Amino acid sequence: MPEREIRPGAEAVDAPSPKAPPPGRAEGPAGALLRVEDTTGRRLGSGFLADDRGTVVTAYEAVRDAAELLVSRADGAGLAGPVRIGADAVTSLPGSGLALLRAPGLVAVPLPVAAGEAARGAYVLVAAGGWRQARVLGPAPFAGDGADGALAAGLELAIGTDGRNAARPGGGAAGAPVLDAATGQVLAVLTPALEVGRQGCFAVPLRAAVRDAPDGALAALLARNEATVPGLGAGLNLAGALQLTATTVGSEGPQSPTAPPVERPGTAAELAAFEDGPCLVLGLVGAPGTGRTT
Repeated sequence: MPEREIRPGAEAVDAPSPKAPPPGRAEGPAGALLRVEDTTGRRLGSGFLADDRGTVVTAYEAVRDAAELLVSRADGAGLAGPVRIGADAVTSLPGSGLALLRAPGLVAVPLPVAAGEAARGAYVLVAAGGWRQARVLGPAPFAGDGADGALAAGLELAIGTDGRNAARPGGGAAGAPVLDAATGQVLAVLTPALEVGRQGCFAVPLRAAVRDAPDGALAALLARNEATVPGLGAGLNLAGALQLTATTVGSEGPQSPTAPPVERPGTAAELAAFEDGPCLVLGLVGAPGTGRTT
């Protein structure tokens, strides 16, 4: 049976893609979407937490005119309430249509950033008037307010009418994360100010932005993200590998504290060869079903 594909101007049409998820409303990660407001409570945009220091990624258009901002979880949870930040806590990246906010003390769920970029035709989750599914149409040129052309291309997404309306300028979706539907990792950030004369919605792909400024603030942030925010499964990153290893090693060991260690010369030889060799990763594999693969 054919799946359903979203295209501009329509909620859904048939598409022969047996592995694609159905479009429309979707469940995003709880506690991850952030709300960016001015001090009067007017919503300026959205964002997500990207590291363990309280760094929030949002769209430049959401913060450029505000001298002071309030950042909080979009679901209203969190006992600490919104975090107030001033202009000195904002790093503007107008060339890529992005901004970084320093909001220490913010209680939210950080999101891992994908190591790769969105493939044409892939399904993604977009926070536009609620979490919704969309489909990647491909690259789109920067031609709107909030970007000076330093980034070669944005990303065009096909989404249903309700989501497209929510993703228009002033709709509060500027800066919302675009997630890989399979891994839940961030691929891009919504930027409604981009105008290319089409009917989709548009986003800044984060990895493309880093390529254009490899020594910039965004590149440093994404390096911290990889080291501090675990990505698991197909999106396994450094922090995820460390988390899995710590969990596995913590559950290992003899059942009795008095049991003597057993020498395994073959394993010791492999560890010594790894220490002296050029490889960066060592896998310790147990027999199937033993639960001893690290």
